[in-house]
Amino acid sequence: MNFPNKPSWVTSKPSMAAGARSGTLTRVLTAAVLIPLVVALVWWSPTGLVAALGAAVAVLALLEFFSLGVRLNLQAYRWWTSACALGIFFQQWAASRAQTYPVGRNLRLTQSPAMPELPLELVLLVFVLGCAAIVFTSKRPLADALGDLGIGATGLVFIALPLSSIVRIHALDAIGPKLLLFTLALVWAGDTLAYFVGRAFGRMPMAPQLSPKKTWEGAAANLLGSAIVAVFFFRWLNMDAFQAVVMASLANVAGQAGDLLKSSYKRGAGVKDSGTLLPGHGGILDRIDALILAAPVVWYYFRFVLAA
Repeated sequence: MNFPNKPSWVTSKPSMAAGARSGTLTRVLTAAVLIPLVVALVWWSPTGLVAALGAAVAVLALLEFFSLGVRLNLQAYRWWTSACALGIFFQQWAASRAQTYPVGRNLRLTQSPAMPELPLELVLLVFVLGCAAIVFTSKRPLADALGDLGIGATGLVFIALPLSSIVRIHALDAIGPKLLLFTLALVWAGDTLAYFVGRAFGRMPMAPQLSPKKTWEGAAANLLGSAIVAVFFFRWLNMDAFQAVVMASLANVAGQAGDLLKSSYKRGAGVKDSGTLLPGHGGILDRIDALILAAPVVWYYFRFVLAA
């Protein structure tokens, strides 16, 4: 006697659940290896090394971003844009060497760096001039030049430039490494809480066209996770609790915007992850998407609000 085959969902459901558990375990194990390493580097490394490592991460993220562009027939000027990204990080490191010290109640002493400060706008101008030279000498059709220029400039402005804020944060005298660890912690805690709360309780889609799995419940948990980090860190940072929570919350909102922006890149290219370098997390760009916009918010909030 022949029996009808079981519906596919009967056999696939357990395997899907096992795959989800395996993916979560891989994600946790990768984080367990990377987080202590990053914390140690931030805490004990000089700012020059942090700048160099940050530049390397930015270049890897740019190359992943440009690979997404290839799927849309956008050929970025990879090596020239990557070189200019390194120039941005060098500029941020050079600018951070001008330290300011309080020497009296209303007097501050500024120590200028040994080398002349390289203006950031000069780096961007060199990038534009180099792109123009490449367009004129390239064998690519001129009809493609606008798109090729656009994806290169987008990568530089949307990834390398904001991420370079980590250099300025780390260089803030004795508080710098603490403040950078605070920035990393608020991103990690927010992402982790959003991941588990969203999977368990997420019902209301946040931006279904960009990222179907993101929910408002997960976004709220993300914000809560960053606020909790601020509550734990404010005494260590010698900072007012309210100001710490406000700074963490603003950085979290910016970080979630960066996450959605990255999702729009991937959705447009028709891929799930930006890369495969980090097991369970995808690519470098997948891992630093929130940090890219959270870091400049922390830097500018500290500079113009707390240190004013």
